Amino acid sequence: MMQQRLCRVTGFDPHPEAIAALAKRKSAQETYLPYAVGDGGEHVLNICRGIGFASLLQPHAKTLTHFPNFSELGRVINHLALRTKRLDEIDEIPAFDLLKIDIQGGELAVFQNGRRKLAAAVAIQTEVSFVPLYEKQPVFGDIDLELRSLGFVPHMFAAINKRMIAPMLGADPAAAINQLVEADVVYVRNFVEADTMQSEQLKHLALIAHHCYGSFDLALNCVHHLTSRGEIPPDSKNRYVGLLQAQRPKVAGARL
Repeated sequence: MMQQRLCRVTGFDPHPEAIAALAKRKSAQETYLPYAVGDGGEHVLNICRGIGFASLLQPHAKTLTHFPNFSELGRVINHLALRTKRLDEIDEIPAFDLLKIDIQGGELAVFQNGRRKLAAAVAIQTEVSFVPLYEKQPVFGDIDLELRSLGFVPHMFAAINKRMIAPMLGADPAAAINQLVEADVVYVRNFVEADTMQSEQLKHLALIAHHCYGSFDLALNCVHHLTSRGEIPPDSKNRYVGLLQAQRPKVAGARL
């Protein structure tokens, strides 16, 4: 989408080295801001041995012992005092369509302090936790209830993170059997209530569904409603299905 100049991406990272690295390789369609998004309060970022474990929350020592290598990866090696910014108060972003978020337990605070801007969004990809790795970390049920209250419904799992339960340990410490730890879940504005969406929201949801997630059925549903409203030509549904049949073998059997 960026290559075709169909979108812009704005990202955030409060760590000076990380934001500098992003700035060096960004394209003209990308902007990166040195903010920590949250509840607007003063916090301390716990920088851990494992780069993916950095969080405003304190790692949960007892839980980490139950997964190979997690105690070491979650060991706090530095602290960074910072002030978070509420999503609703970030003036550089007046509106957005898709929010992708993975901030190690701070997601719920972002949603609760971004309700005004999220009212215009059509999709959210968020990390959710099934086994809280941090103290007082909201879990999947908390996130699900909040996003449903904002008019979103779960659409798909973009990624599922399973881990082996200690003391079992194989040659690969990252190997898993069945235990769910985290997942990336894509939420979309409730398509059952499409009549509550503006036409521009339907257009943007169709683009995101098609390009970001290969959710051609959701995209076609948006096209259907836009056709019914007279926003796009009446033959748009057939043209879209024809495009899919020509370019996407896995949906060659798609039909209206």
